Amino acid sequence: MSDLHEELSGLQPVDFDAGQIFSGKSSGTLVRGYDRPSAYTPKLDPHYILHESSRDIVVWFLNMHDPLYIYGPSGAGKTSCLKQLAARLSYPVFEVTGHGRLEFSDLIGHLAVQNGNMIFEYGPLALAMRYGAILLLNEIDLASPEIAAGLNSILDGAPLCIPENGGELILPHPMFRFVATANTNGGGDDTGLYQGTQRQNLAFLDRFILCEMNYPSREIECSLLADRFPSLPAKCRETMVDFANEVRRMFMGEENSTTPTHSIEITFSTRSLLRWGELTLRYQPLARQGIQPVGYALDRALAFRASRETRAMLHELVQRMFIPQDTQETTTPGE
Repeated sequence: MSDLHEELSGLQPVDFDAGQIFSGKSSGTLVRGYDRPSAYTPKLDPHYILHESSRDIVVWFLNMHDPLYIYGPSGAGKTSCLKQLAARLSYPVFEVTGHGRLEFSDLIGHLAVQNGNMIFEYGPLALAMRYGAILLLNEIDLASPEIAAGLNSILDGAPLCIPENGGELILPHPMFRFVATANTNGGGDDTGLYQGTQRQNLAFLDRFILCEMNYPSREIECSLLADRFPSLPAKCRETMVDFANEVRRMFMGEENSTTPTHSIEITFSTRSLLRWGELTLRYQPLARQGIQPVGYALDRALAFRASRETRAMLHELVQRMFIPQDTQETTTPGE
């Protein structure tokens, strides 16, 4: 605890030019961050391309009076976007994942025995409030509404009282911020896609600024693949993105004029798309054995998580979308 206290308490808030930080162009608008990263600052990804919805999160960073609620489909990049923006500001982030058995003590801390003595171990919420970090509560709609509503006073800016530690009172640091992410907007899931999500208390939801985040645009995902895997032919990269969007469409049960509607149990995150691109390159030698690297890599990047029926459907889609192209280009890029 002493090392943690020394590191986090030594951070000094500083003002940055928001345009320079987020876009590389000076704007004259100031945004507050820290003078240096800490062990709890997310690692900056130099290849990360900001999501279109990041502008809403950037505006929130400029004036963070209210907590932020980011919602959208699985794999859209909600958590990574927030963490990459925080990384640019050297902002510490304490991350928690919500679930049905999440208790308030998981957030504030608990008593524990250490060297024969009873001590209080602070939880992520208590640490974030004390040292001026972001508390990032992922999958908030999986948590019990009663537990979530117990945060109402904290979201309003009230101190945190810890009865288990002699009634200790933690005043919120001026830099303390609260962010929640979810697949739903808190009003429940009427699509049947996200099992376990719960309708949240309206008074709890009313305290948040809302930000909806969908999958990145086709252009951004094509740029990501080009940046990470320039040896993949452009046509192959574009078809990979189109394939990912088709899988997402089927996951959401959306109709398309060219492909019949199917409801499948998996979706294609941008993370999985990049993994697919990487594995396709790794498995290029298989082309000499008559094995299609694109389809082989797809199994290992995504399809092995699906049912046999869905896997067969995905491989049929691969054949339809990739095979009509020049085989040499799509299966043996770089040769």
